Amino acid sequence: MKIFNTEVFQGNFKKNRYFEGWYFKNVSSDTNSVYAFIPGVSLGGKNSHSFIQIINGITGETHYISYDIKEFKWSKDNLWVQVGLSIFTDKFIDINIDDETISVKGRLEFSEIIKYPKTFTSPSIMGWYSYIPFMECNHGIVNVNHKLQGKLIINNKEVDFSLGKGYIEKDWGKSFPESWIWLHSNSFKTVDTSLFISIAKIPWLGRYFIGFICFLYVNGKFYRFSTYNNSKISNVKFDDKGLSIHLESKKFILKVFATPQSSGELKAPSMGEMNRRIKESIDSIVNVQLFDKSKGLIFDGDGKRAGLEIIEKIFDYFR
Repeated sequence: MKIFNTEVFQGNFKKNRYFEGWYFKNVSSDTNSVYAFIPGVSLGGKNSHSFIQIINGITGETHYISYDIKEFKWSKDNLWVQVGLSIFTDKFIDINIDDETISVKGRLEFSEIIKYPKTFTSPSIMGWYSYIPFMECNHGIVNVNHKLQGKLIINNKEVDFSLGKGYIEKDWGKSFPESWIWLHSNSFKTVDTSLFISIAKIPWLGRYFIGFICFLYVNGKFYRFSTYNNSKISNVKFDDKGLSIHLESKKFILKVFATPQSSGELKAPSMGEMNRRIKESIDSIVNVQLFDKSKGLIFDGDGKRAGLEIIEKIFDYFR
C-alpha cells in the first residue's frame, strides 16, 4: 500500500490540480557548500510539467528548470524518480542538468541512512492523518540522516560533498498551506542529530486548525511532538531577533530558536500549479534544547545550514 511507502510517487496522471515534490538537501563536510534539489511534477491543466528546482544555500541563488511531463518517470516499489536525465533515489542522486541558467553534473551516494520509523497507527510523520484522503497537503520524511560521498560539477566548478550530510523529505497534494513555518537542520556537532518542525494552517471540513509535526532525532532516539500525539505549542514568536518555538509533550519540552540568514525565492504549488513564490533559507542557524520534565536538560546543540521557511500570516493565529 502506498500509505506505508509514502516516499514513492503517490499520484497518477489522471489527477488534475495536483503536485508532488521531493526535497534533497546536501551539505558538504565543512558546511561551506549547501545545495537542495527539488524534483517534482505539477499537474495544473494546460501547464502540466515536471521540474527540478535548485537552491544554493550560501548565495540564495535559485533555478527552476521545467521539463515536459513525459520526462518524469518513477518506480512503483521504491523511491526512484527521473526528471529529464537526472535520477533521484533514497540511496543516491545522479544529476545531469544542462540549462541556460545552470549546469550540474555528478553523482552523490548515500550511506549510514536513518529512516523515519513507520507503524500501523503512524505510517508517516503525519500520524493517523496519513489515512485522511482529503488533506490539502501531505508530508513525508524519507531520510532523517545520511552521509554523502561524491562530487558535483556546478557551472564548471567542482564541489566535493564527501563525508557531508544529507536529508530527504517530500510533499504532495493540491496546494501548500495558506501559511506555515518549516524548519530543518541535521548539521550539528553531534553527528546523528536531526531536527524537523512544521507548523501550518490546515483546512478541515470547512473550517481550519493549526497543526504541527516535529521530531528531534538524537543519540539514536526519536522525540516526537505533534498535534496527533496530544503535544502542544506553548510559545511561538518571531521578531527582529529570530524565531522562537516551544513545544511540549507529556514527558518532554523542546525549545528552538532559529536565526534566519540568506534566502532565495522558490516556486510553490497552488491547486497543482507552481505559481506561488516563497522565500527559503538553507543557511539559517538554530539552537535546540530538549528537557525531560523529570530530569531537566538532556540535549543542547547548535545546528548550521538550517532550512527555514516562514509565511508570516501564521503568527496571526498565535496573537
